[in-house]
Amino acid sequence: MYSNRGLSILVQRSVEPIPIYEPEITTDDMRTVEEAIKSGWVSSKGSFIDEFERKFASYIGKRYGVSTSSGTTALHLALLALGIGKDDNVLVPSLTFVSPVNAILYCGAVPKFIDIDPENWGIEPECIEKAIDSKTRAIIAIHLYGNPCKIEQIQEIANRHNIPLIEDCAEAHGAEYRHKKVGLFGVISCFSFYGNKMITTGEGGMCLTDDPLIMEKMRVLRDHGMSQSKKYWHDMVGYNYRMTNLQAALGVSQLKRIDDLIERKRRIASLYSEFLSNNPNITSHHDVHEDKRTFWLYTVLINGLDKEEFRDMTIDSLRKIRIETRPFFYPVHTMPTYSKYQKEKMTYTDSIWFRGISLPSGPLLKEDQIELVSSALSDLCSKVTR
Repeated sequence: MYSNRGLSILVQRSVEPIPIYEPEITTDDMRTVEEAIKSGWVSSKGSFIDEFERKFASYIGKRYGVSTSSGTTALHLALLALGIGKDDNVLVPSLTFVSPVNAILYCGAVPKFIDIDPENWGIEPECIEKAIDSKTRAIIAIHLYGNPCKIEQIQEIANRHNIPLIEDCAEAHGAEYRHKKVGLFGVISCFSFYGNKMITTGEGGMCLTDDPLIMEKMRVLRDHGMSQSKKYWHDMVGYNYRMTNLQAALGVSQLKRIDDLIERKRRIASLYSEFLSNNPNITSHHDVHEDKRTFWLYTVLINGLDKEEFRDMTIDSLRKIRIETRPFFYPVHTMPTYSKYQKEKMTYTDSIWFRGISLPSGPLLKEDQIELVSSALSDLCSKVTR
């Protein structure tokens, strides 16, 4: 719990608002979008769509890119393209934003929640191995907050059991596992370009694959199920999951500086780790072994907290001095809508989620802002008692 006196002193401080995330939109970005507008191609046709798909796939190292309207629709397309349907089981971590779980349910399939690795917060390979049964049809591995999970081990398990692996890289553009970019390990990898992602198209997503047949199927499904050889002839029930040329133009421009954005984010994480290193009540995250994290949201664990309310008190106290933070994602299995799908014990998931707080992490953050956030959080956490 906290000392009330310490909190009352802290909330008297006044700072300029520090948002959790603010994207960087440059004049070059605006000029490129203006070019798309002037071309007259403002919807789902235009040269920027092909260019963005090609260049982003090349950046990650996959052969094909299929752009979509969001990261969630990318996940849905991936599952559909792999034939996931009614009553199929899909293994997925519970500690995630809800999108991959919803995408499973859109297919009529069943999410089977798997516990996490406490070091990287990703789905745990040993738990995957134990959970596979005759109904398992796919595995979704999520690189949470830009932290690569043990994706090589997960890929080996998936290949050995002949189960397709989908990588959810929505928060991990450019992250690396053992010197290989995440997104290279799955049959399909899915990305998001929401406004607070490493690069943004406002809304938007993309599926990457090396398989030409899967690529073709996703393109058809994305465009109302329309035949690619016969206009307005629909071979299957499809969806309107297309990205616009305006969004793709912004993506093309942002992609030019993605490596710079990644390094700036890693510098922000390094400063947070430095400023918070002397507080024993705060556990920061660092690169693990040969991994390279991208720190989408720099997230810490507050040690000594044993109830959700204490975390929320910390977040509220920071909000009062105009510092925006966020709680860890609620494990999906803890929500009534999804709790019926929990079959296994979530030992590590249940032990850490209520201690996690994501700090301001946008690429425009200045060093003095990072130091101020760190100082305020440290002041609060120094009042934590076990």
